[in-house]
Amino acid sequence: MDVFVYGTLTDATQAAAVLDDFRYVGAATLSGLHRVEGRYPTLAPGGSVAGRLLRTDEVATLDRYEGVDRGLYVRASVPITGVDSDAADHPDEAAVYVGDPDALDADADWPGDGDFGARVRRYLREQAVRLTLD
Repeated sequence: MDVFVYGTLTDATQAAAVLDDFRYVGAATLSGLHRVEGRYPTLAPGGSVAGRLLRTDEVATLDRYEGVDRGLYVRASVPITGVDSDAADHPDEAAVYVGDPDALDADADWPGDGDFGARVRRYLREQAVRLTLD
């Protein structure tokens, strides 16, 4: 699975402390969201953020690290643009972890009703948030 990372996991030493098997695919930019600080970095609607595309099969490990089960982050998918969709080494989407601003004391507002994960996924879809490899 490809994952867009924009915080601590952009550092190879930190990623190696969390994951046994990973590699960076390259630099990437996420358009439609920007980074905000809180207890941990997270994303908020609007703007863009630079990061890296990380490839690993250790999804359960990443979910634990990001606190998905504790409600800190949700994992969602965004399309990747600007790559050959037939290329085996470049999937057409990547995961992104978005932190709940209430849980992280971050200055971010997500529009809409419903639980946080539903609001994030709706925003990503409706606002056509996209990842581009640099």
